[in-house]
Amino acid sequence: MPNYTFTVNGKTVTVDAPADLPMLWALRDKLGVRGPKYGCGINVCKACTSHLDGEAFNPCVTPVSDCSGKEVTTIEGLADGEDLHPVQEAWLEQDVAQCGYCQPGQIMAAVALLKKTKNPTDAEIDAIQNVCRCGTYFRIREAIKSAAAKM
Repeated sequence: MPNYTFTVNGKTVTVDAPADLPMLWALRDKLGVRGPKYGCGINVCKACTSHLDGEAFNPCVTPVSDCSGKEVTTIEGLADGEDLHPVQEAWLEQDVAQCGYCQPGQIMAAVALLKKTKNPTDAEIDAIQNVCRCGTYFRIREAIKSAAAKM
């Protein structure tokens, strides 16, 4: 099998994997990165949302070969040491999580949105389209607005 080298949360890594292995499985099974969750495997639920070269992407449908030489950031790489990212802080302040399964993907999608839009509208927040089975969408919206105000 070929080797693919890329950066994950600031560390250069190399994985031995088939070219078509979804990046989610390279992260979870080969590298032990557990933040991105498997939900659907078809780019619908977006529980696995992470960043590829600073842009939101869904590793469940992205082959590891497409990530070679690039930078992958997962929820584990978002904080700066003990200092949480403002979106993570807002999530805690707004008590967003219930079951918490989708929250890493939700947070990563929110961070990507706030990189592009400093003061997002409700429609822009709703366009994120990450699924939350617990239905905490109102608190998610409030957390994103709170983080935007702090950033």
